[in-house]
Amino acid sequence: MKLQILVVAGDGIGPEVTGEAVKILKAVGELGGHDFTFREALIGGVAIKAKGTPLPAETLDVALESDAVFLGAVGGNEFNSLPPDRRPEAGLLQLRQALGGFANLRPSFAYSALTQNSPLRPEVVDGADILFVRELLGGLYFGEPRAWDREAGSAWNTMRYTREEVIRVARIAFELAGKRRKKLTSVDKANVLEVSQLWRATVTEVAQQYPDVTLEHQYVDACSMHLMNTPRNFDVVLTENLFGDILSDEAAVITGSLGMLPSATIGGQVNLYEPVHGSAPDIAGKGLANPLGAILTAAMLLRHSAGLEQDAVAVEEAVKSVLMEGYRTADLARGQQQNVLSTKEMGKQVYRTLCERIDRNQALHAV
Repeated sequence: MKLQILVVAGDGIGPEVTGEAVKILKAVGELGGHDFTFREALIGGVAIKAKGTPLPAETLDVALESDAVFLGAVGGNEFNSLPPDRRPEAGLLQLRQALGGFANLRPSFAYSALTQNSPLRPEVVDGADILFVRELLGGLYFGEPRAWDREAGSAWNTMRYTREEVIRVARIAFELAGKRRKKLTSVDKANVLEVSQLWRATVTEVAQQYPDVTLEHQYVDACSMHLMNTPRNFDVVLTENLFGDILSDEAAVITGSLGMLPSATIGGQVNLYEPVHGSAPDIAGKGLANPLGAILTAAMLLRHSAGLEQDAVAVEEAVKSVLMEGYRTADLARGQQQNVLSTKEMGKQVYRTLCERIDRNQALHAV
């Protein structure tokens, strides 16, 4: 496997967690005999300081030439006074649009070693494994017209989708559901919104092409309740941009820390990978950041861009093993005094466990 990966570490804790994820990718490449090459570029606040823009042209050029883009995080309080189109987050939105990814994949899962970290009861979250497929380029976030008339004291946004936009993201969700537990929950507000009525009708139409996948529809308000009451009942959850943004963040409580959650944006010219957590400037540079979300994001890169399912699973199992051994970063410690590791120390534990696992697998195949 030959893969060119652009690393845009970004701001805050981005460089710290990204560094640990890149070490994992390099280990997989070296041990598996793959040709992974890495390039680096600026985005976000560091790009504003160095280049005067959150997404320099050279960053975008290299991104479009790459096979995958790995992002750390963007943002910082020092940039809040800038106009919205010049803030670090604007660079990320511009990059997403340029790469063309329209399906955002966000897993929410319960590790048995971390059930006490969730505010939900262990018997509720134990075994939960949900994959959100969020449409990323449409809906209220991008619909036109949109405006804020300050003089009139009114503002408006437009929720808009086309049938083709729904079809393409639905197909990805059904394909993924077919590889998991073969259940798809489509979330909308079809009792109120015409856009949701289009959404529901189109998803129902696409479902006919996937007879092995069970489709159910839920209203977004009901879904938000069921996610907390019965998370094990969900497999793949498909929804539009705004609803997906809210529901996937809500479901983060299943895992117990945003620092654990990966994401991938696929479907466009180049796939984009980024952990869910933000730049967390208050802990940047202190070695307190949890790198596991970034490392699990690396596993998604191996799965969706490199096609290396076995190696992706090895990374995920290495994370699970380290947690079962009792190792924690500060956000996961919950008063624990022993085996509380820094960002780099946690990365080393996963690296060690992964290498041992890959070596064992190779030995078994050799036999």
